[in-house]
Amino acid sequence: MKQNSYTYQHGSKEKLGILLVNLGSPDAPTASAVRRYLAEFLSDPRVVEFPRLPWWLILHGIILRIRPRRSARAYKKIWGLDGSPLIAICKRQAQAVEKKIQERFRGNVLVDLAMRYGNPSIKSGLEALRLAGARRFLVLPLYPQYSATTTASVFDEVTSVLQTWRWLPDLRFINHYHDHPMYIDALANSISEHWVNNSRADKLLFSFHGIPQRYFDKGDPYFCHCQKTARLVAEKLQLEDDQWMIVFQSRFGREPWLQPYCDKTLEQLPADGVHSVDVICPGFSADCLETLEEIDIQNREIFLNAGGSRYSYIPALNDSAEHIDVICEVLTAHMFGWPETMPNWDAGERALEEKHSRERALAMGAKK
Repeated sequence: MKQNSYTYQHGSKEKLGILLVNLGSPDAPTASAVRRYLAEFLSDPRVVEFPRLPWWLILHGIILRIRPRRSARAYKKIWGLDGSPLIAICKRQAQAVEKKIQERFRGNVLVDLAMRYGNPSIKSGLEALRLAGARRFLVLPLYPQYSATTTASVFDEVTSVLQTWRWLPDLRFINHYHDHPMYIDALANSISEHWVNNSRADKLLFSFHGIPQRYFDKGDPYFCHCQKTARLVAEKLQLEDDQWMIVFQSRFGREPWLQPYCDKTLEQLPADGVHSVDVICPGFSADCLETLEEIDIQNREIFLNAGGSRYSYIPALNDSAEHIDVICEVLTAHMFGWPETMPNWDAGERALEEKHSRERALAMGAKK
C-alpha cells in the first residue's frame, strides 16, 4: 500500500487533535451536486445493507436518475447565503469548541471539522490536524445516539484513511453521548425556553431519524438510545406519559423502518383530539435538510392539512453556548490521561528537552 508523504520532524511539539464529524451536505443545491453526494452516501454498506451488485444497479439505474432533482428542490428551500445550513452551523460549532478547548488546555489542542460524505472530507480533516502537529487524535461524530449507519461509518472512514499513514497516531473515538446529563439538560432547557416564548402545545413529539427495523433486529442499539434520550428529557420536564411521544422520520424504500412514523402520526393526531404539537429532533446536533425542510415544512403541512391548528418546530441545539459546553464536556471526559491535559505540559523545561532531542536526533543522522 502506498504510504502518505508526510515525514516526522524530530523535536517538533506534539499536540492533540480533535476531529468533529457530521453527516455532510451537497456542495450546491443542484441536481448534479446532489447526485454526487447521494452516490457517495448511498454507496456506503453501513447505510444500505444490501448485496452490492444488485444495489449498485438499483442505485445507478433508478435512484440516482430520479432522486437528485427532487432533493435539489428541497435543498433550495433551505439554502442560505453562506451555503448549506448544516455546514455553516458545524463550522461555527468547531470554531467555538476550539476556542473553549484551547482556553481550557493552554492551546495544546487543535480542532478541525469533517463530513462523512462530501466536503470537507474526513481525510482532509485528519491531514490538516497532522500537519499542524497533532500526534494524538480524538474523534467525535456529532450523533448523540449510536448507530452503525452513522457512528460506525465514521469509524470505518477514519481507519480507512489511517491505513495509508506510515506512523499511526494515538486514537480515541467517542461513539455516543445520548444520556450525558449536560446534553439532556440542554435539550430540556431549549424546550422550556421555547415554551416561555411560545404557547405550549397539546403534545411534544421527539422525532428521530429512522433506520430499517431489521437493523435494530440485528442488534443496532439506536432505537434504545433514542428511547432513553426522550425519556430522560421528559422526566426532566416532568411530563406525563400522554404529553409526549417518540416518532421516527426520513424513511426510505419499502421495507419497514422504526415506528411510529412521524408523518403518519402527524396525519392521525388531529383526529385523536391533538390540535397543536411541538416537535424537536434530538438526534440532530445541527439543523439540516431533515429538520428544516422535512420537519419544519413538509410535516407542518401534513399536520395542518389533517386538521391541526398549530405546529411548532423547536430548533436543534446548533451552536448555542450551552451546546458548545456540552460538546466540550464530552470531549474533555475522553481526553484525560493524555499529556496535553496534564499540568505543566507546555512548560519551558519541556520545550528545552524537545530542542535537545532534535539536536541529538540530527547528530545521529536523522533528516532535517
